[in-house]
Amino acid sequence: QVQLLESGGGSVQAGGSLRLSCAASEYTGINYCMAWFRQAPGKEREGVAAIDSDDRTTYPDSKKGRFTISKDNANNTLYLQMIGLKPEDTGMYYCAAIPRGFLVVCSVSSALWRNSGIWGHGTQVTVSS
Repeated sequence: QVQLLESGGGSVQAGGSLRLSCAASEYTGINYCMAWFRQAPGKEREGVAAIDSDDRTTYPDSKKGRFTISKDNANNTLYLQMIGLKPEDTGMYYCAAIPRGFLVVCSVSSALWRNSGIWGHGTQVTVSS
């Protein structure tokens, strides 16, 4: 199955920006819904953004405006552009993939991600005030 490797995390000051990357081991363009999740210390993992095979994107309401998901199918790479970072954005950010047929709508809200998603190992983002 596809393997995912995140990169691009780091330490930034509040108000800064980061772009995370997720390299897939194989082409995911038409077969997978791709997404970013994050987990803050002591909190449950939460969805940040998702993108489907037609490049349609979905975001939870709380994530709209500062996060942009995109992908480069030619290079099998998923991105997450983050701007206006806040200390509460600190956490481990995970790239995930789920076969397209598993979800009616490609979004992070489905509980299927937990058991049926394919996950990377994460990249740490730390935002200082």
